[in-house]
Formats: sequence, C-alpha cells, structure tokens
Amino acid sequence: MALKTYNPYVVALAATIGGMLFGFDVSSVSAFVNNETYRAYFNYPNDIVQGAITSAMAGGSFFGSLSSGRLSDSLGRKYAVQIGAVIWILGSLIQSAVRTSFQLILGRFISGVAIGICSSQVPVYIAELSPKRIRGRLVGTFQWAITWGVLIMFLVGYACSFLEGPKSFRIAWGFQVVPGAILLISLFFFPESPRWLATRDRWEEATNVIAHIQGGGDPEHPDVLVEMQEIREVVRINRLSADVTVKDLFAPGSRLRTFVGFSAQMWQQLTGINVMMYYVVYTFAMAGYEGNTDLIASSVQYAINVMMTIPALLFIDNWGRRPLLLTGSTFMALWLFCVAFTMGHFGHYVDSLNGNAEIRWTVPNRVAAKAIILFNYLFVGTFAPTYGPGTWIYVSEIFPLKQRAIANGMCSAVNWTFNFLLAFLVPLGFKHIQYRTYLIFCVFCVCMTIHVYLMFPETKGKTLEEIDLIWDEHIPPWKSAKIDINELAAHNDRERLIDNESPLAPTELGQMSDRLYPADSAAYPGSSALSTTSYDTDAVNFGDEEAHNLLGQSHPLATVDSNKSKLV
Repeated sequence: MALKTYNPYVVALAATIGGMLFGFDVSSVSAFVNNETYRAYFNYPNDIVQGAITSAMAGGSFFGSLSSGRLSDSLGRKYAVQIGAVIWILGSLIQSAVRTSFQLILGRFISGVAIGICSSQVPVYIAELSPKRIRGRLVGTFQWAITWGVLIMFLVGYACSFLEGPKSFRIAWGFQVVPGAILLISLFFFPESPRWLATRDRWEEATNVIAHIQGGGDPEHPDVLVEMQEIREVVRINRLSADVTVKDLFAPGSRLRTFVGFSAQMWQQLTGINVMMYYVVYTFAMAGYEGNTDLIASSVQYAINVMMTIPALLFIDNWGRRPLLLTGSTFMALWLFCVAFTMGHFGHYVDSLNGNAEIRWTVPNRVAAKAIILFNYLFVGTFAPTYGPGTWIYVSEIFPLKQRAIANGMCSAVNWTFNFLLAFLVPLGFKHIQYRTYLIFCVFCVCMTIHVYLMFPETKGKTLEEIDLIWDEHIPPWKSAKIDINELAAHNDRERLIDNESPLAPTELGQMSDRLYPADSAAYPGSSALSTTSYDTDAVNFGDEEAHNLLGQSHPLATVDSNKSKLV
C-alpha cells in the first residue's frame, strides 16, 4: 500500500492497541466476577472454575508468546501483530456467544493466544522503529494502552451491568471486537521494522524507513547514516552465527541476559498487580463495598492506573530504567504490607460474604476499610509508572537483534505463565489464607528490589547495539549508568584488533579507527578513507602488508608482528 505513516508517535499509538487488548481482557472478568447475573448464569462457579475462567487467557497467551518469535521472524513484526488481531476478533466473537463456562474458557484461551503474540511483538516492533532518544517513551505507550483497555472495558462492563439477563456480559464481551479490528486495519498504513527488513536484505526499504523516521526523508542525513551502519554491522555479525534457536538463549554469553529478561517478566506478575486488577472487587468487598459502589470504587483504581502511567511516558528516558524499577518495588512492598496489616488487625473471618463463599474475610471498621482502599490506590499508582511500562521497555531492549523476536516471545511466555498461575491460585488464596495473600507479594517485592540492583544493567539513552556491548563486556549493573559507551567501544576495538581471529569488514575497521583516534582521524589514511575504499572481498584478514596499507604507516596501532601476522 502506497500510503504510509512514519511518525514514530503515531505508529506507536496505533501499534499499542495490541496492549489495549490485554487490558480489555483483564477487566472483562473483573467487571462481572462478583455480578449476580454472571454468577447465576454460569451456575455459581467455585474458586476452581472461576480460577480456570480467569486464567484461560494467560494460558492461551503462553502458547501465543512461544509461537510469536518464529512468526515474527518469518513474516515480519507488523504481520505477526495483524495475525494476533485476527485471532483476537475470533476469540471475542466466541465469548459473546457462550452458553457454558467451558465455552467461555475456550473463548478466553483463543483471545489469550492473540494477546501472547501482541504482547511479545508489539514492544519489539516499536523498539526497532523508535529513535533511541524517545524509545523508552514509545515502548512505554504499550503499558499505557493496557491501562486504557482495563479502564474502558471496565466502564463498558459497568454500563452493561444495568442490562437484564446474560446480554449484560454478552454485549460487553462482543465490544472487544472493536479494538482488534482497529489494530488490524491501522497496521496496513505503517511501515515494517527496518531491522527486520535488513535481515531479509531489503536494504533500500530499511533505509527508506529509517530516513523517514530520523532524517525527514533524507537518506543522507547523518543520523540515518550512523543508524544504518550500525544495523549493517549487526546483521553482518549475526550472519556469522547459525540460525537462532531457543537453545541459543541459554548458551554462554546469552544465558545471563536471558535470565534477566525472564526475571523481569516474572517479577512484574509477582508484584501482585493482578490481585489488584482481576480480583479488585473481591478486595473492595472485603473492605465493605458492594454492588455498584464496589464497581465505582474499582473504576477509580483503573483511572489511577491510566493517569499515573503518563509520568513514565514523559520522563522515563530521563529517569533511567534501574531507578524506576528499584523505586517501584520498594514502595509496592510498603503498600502491600500496609494492606495486609490493616486487614489482619481490623478484620475477621466469615464463612461467606454477601452470599459469596469465595470471600471469607471482612473489615467492619470504616476507617480501616477506607485505609485499605487508599493503600490499594497507592499500590496501583506506584506500579503504573514503574513496573507497568518499565518491564516491557526493558525486555524489548536487552537482547541482540538475532535473538530479539524469539527472546521476547520466551520472556512474554514467562509473564503469562505466572499470570496464569496467579489468576488461578489467587481465589484459593483469598478463600484459605485471606489477607495473608498480600504478605506473600510483599516478600516478592523485597526480593525483586535486591535482584534488580544486583543484576539489571541500565539501558537508558543507548542504542540497541550499544546495549549489546554492555552485556558483552560484563559491566556491573550498578556501574552501567555511568559507563562511557564510546570509551568502552574503543577499548573493545583494541582487544579485537590485537586478538583478531576472524575477518573484519573494511567499513568496520574505519569505524574502529575513528573511535580509537577521533582527533587524528583525518590525519592518516584508515578512517574515513577506509569506509569508502573498494575491495574485492567483503572482509579483510590482518597480514603484514595489509595492516600497514589499511591503517597507515603513521597509525599508532600499525605495528606488525611478522611472526603472528597481526596488529599489535
């Protein structure tokens, strides 16, 4: 299609409708889980059945995430997301026509497959299209879209709750088709990821996309030339390796960042956010709210989730990823402890609450109940600008190009695995250990704070290729924010020149020369000249004569060890 939109903000806002699908699914359950019409129609589902209904989406998302990497690498980032949109529409139509709890589980599972694909590949798509200076902000819109989806769907469910009979939830669930259709259609008007195009040797198209995004359409713009050269080098290096498999994610040199990526997605779920989202009406019911009052109090929490994500979008590229995550987990631990303490101290056990045997704790003290609501709001207000967007941004950045699609799919699969487990187990927790459920998540938040400090390097303000260098050089995470990337690259260049065992491209030698001796780069042949020199072969091995000719007799590194035939 000839008409294309290259504005990165517009592309990101449209693509992140894929996140809105996730949000729609979350509140499509929470709006009705304590609704009498819903409970009666599905024969008053017990904690096991309700857990299965809620977790079916996460189960489907697990499988969608696992398949998304291959799908994305084969067809492209954009078409993978469009396939997810089609699957979502199918799942939504099934949900709107269900007659049994099994059919509802099936419909939610199918929708979950779509969410797994979109949650894995939308952040990758945006990260690969975005200029580095605003990459965090744009990838963060994915989480913002999730919060909007949660709020919009909850309000739709609230409005539909006034309708009589099963049409109250059928109409709400059928409404989910709308964002899926918008996502499917809008992506026809946006470009494919330039990095994916480069891996398919579609260099003219890749350059055109980068030129429109970073150079106002000028392929000779300095930013475009630099970006394309980095992409060319990464693609060239990646092709020296065999096709990437899941096994490669756990190979030496990759397993640490794979572990960090898995952990980041695991920790996002173990913050306890889905306790607050899926079963928020349970929490507020225990605090003494019921009926429409319960739904209204819950909608305030969802609105806070939307509004508090905005600061992250505006400032995340200034704050940094590590401070964001460390601050978030610290304060979330505090609010969870406050909820558990207040519930435990001022509440008591009951056999059932408002006819619901799955809720067995109540807090009759009105002041304490309001405090619990406040702590819930503070928790969501802390999660929204920190672990909400922070996890999706971080995981989309830390993997090299050759692993990015598969790695993000695997990391998302971890997220959905824990999402599934928590969605299934939390009703059992509320039923059997009541307020102590919050203490478990409090401990998790303390653990993740320690883990992030020790093992998560900073990625703010760095190109995706520069982030690779931080991992390759084993920079301690707590020092990574202050590292000079150019200095690190120059050090790495020296090591490669001295210890080189594999061919280096002439253009790569020119880049090395410029980094190592920028002040003298015009004083000798070997930097700018090297990038424009024609060679009969694509790569050069260092030998006696070639070393002098390439870097110049006057170059400080051009001393030859004739025995080793390398530069020393």
